[in-house]
Amino acid sequence: MLDGMVSTLGSLESAIASLQALREYTLAIASRLAEVMNNDAGAVLDGTARPGFTAAAWVSRSAELAQRTVAAEIATATRANDRTIQRQMGQAVELLDRFPVTFGALAAGRISLAHARVIQDAGTVLDDPDALSRYESVVVACAEQHAPGRVRRLAVREAERGQPELLATRHERACEERRVWVTPLPDGMAELAATLPAAVAYGIHDRLTQMAKAHADASASQASSGPAAPESTAGPAHRIDQHTDQRTTDQLRADLLSELLLRGAPTAHDTPDGLLAAITAHVDVTVPVLTLIDGGSASATGNAAMSNPAADRPEQVPAELDGRHPIDPLTARVLAGQATAWNRVLTDPFTGVVLAVDRYRPGEDLKRLLAARDTRCRFPGCGIKASDLDLDHTHDAALGGATEAGNHAGLCRRHHMLKHHSRWKVRQTGAGVLEWTSPTGRRNTDHPPIPATTTVGTGNKPPPF
Repeated sequence: MLDGMVSTLGSLESAIASLQALREYTLAIASRLAEVMNNDAGAVLDGTARPGFTAAAWVSRSAELAQRTVAAEIATATRANDRTIQRQMGQAVELLDRFPVTFGALAAGRISLAHARVIQDAGTVLDDPDALSRYESVVVACAEQHAPGRVRRLAVREAERGQPELLATRHERACEERRVWVTPLPDGMAELAATLPAAVAYGIHDRLTQMAKAHADASASQASSGPAAPESTAGPAHRIDQHTDQRTTDQLRADLLSELLLRGAPTAHDTPDGLLAAITAHVDVTVPVLTLIDGGSASATGNAAMSNPAADRPEQVPAELDGRHPIDPLTARVLAGQATAWNRVLTDPFTGVVLAVDRYRPGEDLKRLLAARDTRCRFPGCGIKASDLDLDHTHDAALGGATEAGNHAGLCRRHHMLKHHSRWKVRQTGAGVLEWTSPTGRRNTDHPPIPATTTVGTGNKPPPF
């Protein structure tokens, strides 16, 4: 019965995707129709401007009004918001015009609209038709096999490789837009937001998380072994939270951030010996070795980009934060230079699969290898990052399973429990590849994610040694 239900849902998802493709096509036609209606209505006569508008401004204004008119017509008929419909019309036009392979896969039911949006959002920065074609060929093939969350990671990486301008140049320009702002919220609340360099933002979040965990551990220890701490001098909300000691990690992060910014140090949440203030952020950065070499690929890439950005520039291989967020080479080199220790990761020169880390031995080195290989949960479709995973024996240690890379995989707690307490089964087929078998007998293969490195070839060619 379960097998039949899964098959039915698979067929329904494919049919829904085809219908969504038809909707995208219809919305694109609606946008084209708005252009025709604008021209036929004689909104612009002999380039003459309307009062208060230049001729060029009126052309743009009248075209926008035509789009609004059609969007409002559709919205009222479908009980939707006209602004949403107008935005969807623009997305549909871009999907059909710039991403034909993606639209074809959606129309055939091989990918969902969520997949298409991921591909479209990441690839919209690519202007060169050849780069866009290469991008689609790689990402659509991935989308036909994986969940949208996993596709996003590959899409961002492939789009980055197709960019005509160096990431370092774009990052320097983007840094000029860094800012902090406040948005009012109901019930006496407000949202404090900031646009920062990725390494800084991830570092802040990680440091707050470590502080929150340290405070929670210290509170639990005090509650079990000593008298209650004196009431804090912080605000009323903080006093209530500290008295009940029931704050979540999110609440602790928010309170610690407030105190760090307002007081300069986490005085009300620190331990007596001041350990919290000494906590530094831990951020995983994957850096291809050529990115670290002065005068290597980074400078060569810059020279090529100046001469012919579209054709002559070698492929970029950016560093990545937490295996998913590209960062510029300068930031990567600074972080690498400040690191007290490195994990050297050996990858296959053709497939990019992680083979080993330096000084491999059981214990911490095994953990480093698995963290490098399994940068996300190894259950099909899951994207939970490595720092939140359990290192699981594929073949249980209690039943004789070896403690080695070929018998370990990183699983999030949800899928770790699923593996041990349901009829889902998993086995390793080599090179870190996991084959999952569902209760109905369906087999799903999960390959370890490829780190941000350049491979020297594709296919099944033998290595040159």
